[in-house]
Amino acid sequence: MIGMTQQAAPAVTTPPAPGRKESDGRTARRPPALRLLARPEVGVFLGAVAVFVFFLVAAPTVRQGSSMATVLYQSSTIGIMALPVALLMIGGEFDLSAGVAVITSALTASMLSYQLTLNVWMGVVVALVVSLGIGAFNGWMLVKTGLPSFLVTLGTFLILQGVNLAVTKLVTGNVATDDISDMDGFDQAKKIFASSFDVGGVQVKITVVWWLFYAALATWVLLRTKYGNWIFAVGGNKDSARAVGVPVTFTKISLFMLVGFGAWFVGMHQLFSFNTVQSGEGVGQELIYIAAAVIGGCLLTGGYGSAIGPVFGAFMFGMVNQGIVYAGWNPDWFKAFLGVMLLGAVLINLWVQRTATRR
Repeated sequence: MIGMTQQAAPAVTTPPAPGRKESDGRTARRPPALRLLARPEVGVFLGAVAVFVFFLVAAPTVRQGSSMATVLYQSSTIGIMALPVALLMIGGEFDLSAGVAVITSALTASMLSYQLTLNVWMGVVVALVVSLGIGAFNGWMLVKTGLPSFLVTLGTFLILQGVNLAVTKLVTGNVATDDISDMDGFDQAKKIFASSFDVGGVQVKITVVWWLFYAALATWVLLRTKYGNWIFAVGGNKDSARAVGVPVTFTKISLFMLVGFGAWFVGMHQLFSFNTVQSGEGVGQELIYIAAAVIGGCLLTGGYGSAIGPVFGAFMFGMVNQGIVYAGWNPDWFKAFLGVMLLGAVLINLWVQRTATRR
């Protein structure tokens, strides 16, 4: 009848078969291969395997247990610092003062203990406070001024570099600290920071154990804690993170303090390994730490990365560093290898991300 609307017959729906999820057409489950490629550490893992196999062929000495122990040791001294640097990069910042901060920590512990004839542990504790203070200062300056972390930490880098040299010459009359190996507490501290243990007749440095422990801890923090979510959030977009209640200021400052903690630990290792510290060292190491994190899949723009990736990145550095020596090549090629590795890692990470996000 005209003026009346025709009522449509009710639609008949068929329930989905048992055990089968119904798709709404807006989402699609990605293949397992793409989900695997989405992991930030996949590219560096493949690169680490390739580098390892390459030097197994090019330098047969690497196959010996003692040689691999040396490679792992070199990797651990880089990897312990690369972990907090990677967390900081995931949080959207980076620290150019990390290398000289390691030496600042070692100098503080050494000179305080020797010049005041204190137990070595007093110097270790004060060095920890100083290192955490440097990290807190960097973070505080960043959040209060809004300056890029590049500028803030570049300033800290120059300050620490000058202070390390000037104060060491003023206190000791030399560019290096005095030998503290005969002081109280040295042997106990060395057991924690710089000892070795036997594995099948091969001496392995304790730093390898600490490196793997810190990597497992950092992975757990990133993937299983609220603080890990905060790190990814502030690295992705700090304004959006603040809008949903993430404590951006606390997260940023604490990440810089984690870098300070890493600098303290590596500084203590250097001090108790060699008994003395050269005040001019550490310059350039910050780029090694950042490069290990970038090779490990962390983006300079923040919000993406993992703690496992920098482990493989540090291993690649240690493998190349020692592999060149075992192969009998000119060690000057080390920097060239690092540049190739860094550029290759960036390109691989870019390809991995595009492949993982492609429909």
